[in-house]
Amino acid sequence: MTTTLQTMAQNAKLASYTLASLDSEVKNRALLKIAEKIEENKEKIFEENKKDLAAAAKMLEAEEISASTFNRLKLDENKMRDMIQGIKDVANLEDPVNKKQWAMRLDDGLDLFRVSCPIGVIGVIFEARPDVIPQIASLAVKSANAVLLKGGKEAANTNIILANLINEALSEVEEFPKGTINLLLTREDVNEMLKMDKYIDLLIPRGGNELVRFIQENTKIPVLGHAAGICHIYVDETTDIQKSVNICLDAKIQYPSACNAVETILINKNILEEFLPELVKTFEDNNVTIKADEECRCICKNLEPAEKEDWATEYGDKTVSIKAVKDIFDAIAHINIYGSGHTDCILSKNPGNIELFMNLVDSAGVFANASTRFADGFRYGLGAEVGISTNKTHARGPVGLEGLTIYKYKLYGNGQIAGEYCNGEKHFKHERLL
Repeated sequence: MTTTLQTMAQNAKLASYTLASLDSEVKNRALLKIAEKIEENKEKIFEENKKDLAAAAKMLEAEEISASTFNRLKLDENKMRDMIQGIKDVANLEDPVNKKQWAMRLDDGLDLFRVSCPIGVIGVIFEARPDVIPQIASLAVKSANAVLLKGGKEAANTNIILANLINEALSEVEEFPKGTINLLLTREDVNEMLKMDKYIDLLIPRGGNELVRFIQENTKIPVLGHAAGICHIYVDETTDIQKSVNICLDAKIQYPSACNAVETILINKNILEEFLPELVKTFEDNNVTIKADEECRCICKNLEPAEKEDWATEYGDKTVSIKAVKDIFDAIAHINIYGSGHTDCILSKNPGNIELFMNLVDSAGVFANASTRFADGFRYGLGAEVGISTNKTHARGPVGLEGLTIYKYKLYGNGQIAGEYCNGEKHFKHERLL
């Protein structure tokens, strides 16, 4: 472990203790300073971003990175505006820290509260998206967590200037501790970071399957995230045909590489002959490649055959697999076998089927009659998201401010001792207060 990295992690841990005591006014003032600092220096940021884009263009030509990666690198006026507004939006959100979630009067003068608190130190490892840094930093500031950030090398120059500007802004807020926002620069830092269970309380990887799996398999630190985004849409026999076609199209092409894009569409066989040709025509008009099971190919004979592995594939592009199912139970069984627990949707006019689907599909997000692309922290009204989790721990789905908090129990007494309750002198009331 390098001395620099160890010192950074130690300082982050120390900073986390101070952060937990900051009130909302201080945190909001810090966020507005960050937004102001980035806006004042946006031309400098664009210049650094151009350096990254120039290097990335050569990598694209050499096929070392994908076109989608290259596109995510670019910061323009629209992204800059959204970035700055996103920070301000977080400042306007309710403070997630020190909220009483539950309260119990154990006995007269002995009150127990469960209260939200910061997690502590969070490590975030993400691929080439420079707008992630201010997004994560703003959520960390508001939730009173220190953070270690490691971005992709493709965005190194942009990452550095953004992190520097954020720290300049925080240094102008007297109450804010040094070491709150930290940027790691080398790939070796990631390997060392995974060993820092003494200092880091939670890891959040944001990237492809390989990155997430690597993190999960090589650390003792709890990991929050998802390894795959295999999202489904089930088209029920009672559905509105045109609305369903539009939803399926949006879920596939609005942002094909997103983890909440649909990958498999399941169609009730009773409407297959009516629905499938409409869907196929719409997809083909939008250059979507379709892989289909035999039953679907009997109706639309020009479709590519789907193999078993297609049902467990996250394409990440304009490719989709389609399968006929006999009923809603067949659809649910397929989703629970092949899905990744991310987001799945039913298109139906039947309220009973909708509730059945939502209750039985084991995913972080279950939707009815809406595109899977709505599975997003900003769209949920969370302000922004630090990532999406398919875990069954403290946070699930898009993880915003509340997902960056945990809780502690606070007990307020007046000299009580447990022995008095053990020997029967006193008895618990267990009166619920909240």
